Amino acid sequence: MDDLKAKYLSAIADAGDESTLEDLRLQAVGKKGEVSLKMRELGKMTPEERQTAGPALNALKDEINSALAAKKAALGDAALDARLRAEWLDVTLPARGTARQGTIHPVSQVWEECTAIFADMGFAVAEGPQVETDWYNFDALNIPGHHPARAEMDTFYMHRATGDNRPPHVLRTHTSPVQIRSMQEQGAPIRIIAPGRVYRADFDQTHTPMFHQVEGLALDKDLSMANLKWVLEEFFTAYFGTKVKTRFRASHFPFTEPSAEVDIQCSWENGTVKVGEGDGWLEVLGSGMVHPHVLRAGGVDPDKWQGFAFGMGIDRIAMLKYGIPDLRAFFDSDLRWLRHYGFSALQVPTIRGGV
Repeated sequence: MDDLKAKYLSAIADAGDESTLEDLRLQAVGKKGEVSLKMRELGKMTPEERQTAGPALNALKDEINSALAAKKAALGDAALDARLRAEWLDVTLPARGTARQGTIHPVSQVWEECTAIFADMGFAVAEGPQVETDWYNFDALNIPGHHPARAEMDTFYMHRATGDNRPPHVLRTHTSPVQIRSMQEQGAPIRIIAPGRVYRADFDQTHTPMFHQVEGLALDKDLSMANLKWVLEEFFTAYFGTKVKTRFRASHFPFTEPSAEVDIQCSWENGTVKVGEGDGWLEVLGSGMVHPHVLRAGGVDPDKWQGFAFGMGIDRIAMLKYGIPDLRAFFDSDLRWLRHYGFSALQVPTIRGGV
């Protein structure tokens, strides 16, 4: 066995390719290999001889197999290294004429447009987790336990193990929890927007289970609905590239008081919407003055601070601006659709250059 071990370990070390290595494997541990034939001779031995020869043969077989595997890996690494040296490519070279350039998704583009516009008005970007606790997603926002939004038909709840009495986790239904976290971390005054993915159990032409929102929060000592109206009109004017009038309608949201739904001026012609002209109105977002209970949940004293909040769908305003008829197409991964509605990587939104 010592002779077999030395013979095959030496031959494996000298093997120059995988074909030679496979031949050595068959010669050594294949069905008719030398080690396999030795193992068949165990039946002719006495029990005392088998107790010595059996473990030694098994150890020899394992050692040869390990050497074969290590050599095969080394040959593979050497082949890959040679291929990488031979196929070197300068990735800074321009693409060939037949290559298709990638495009920026409309959601990503509008996300950046919103960030640029609000940044010009002094709003910072805040982020938070997409899997939220029930408290941050509902309780801290003054949403009572009996509210329809907390039903499983509307909200995706995370699975809990039997006997787990901790508060449930949900896929966040809005980016409002980011407002609570930001207030807890920064206090007041504060001025932020919170763009991000949100999740609700809905799916049709204008709803998808996952979509994108951008919410805003501003807190100071003397903010009012007038400031809210100015901010929104400035945003829509910059976003659509034309003067846009807004109309506030009284509404109710648990996290704001007073609350208002906001419409923008538009006209309807041949099934298309033109923003900033005409006698029509289109609802685009909800807003209001932050409820005192929400301020307290964020660690802010409502007797000293007040402010406004608003939220709108990024996908919806992308559909409005770029004439996209079906929200579901945003998530179909259709390259033809993306090439039609996508943006060049060089089309970076800026206030000065125009969004």
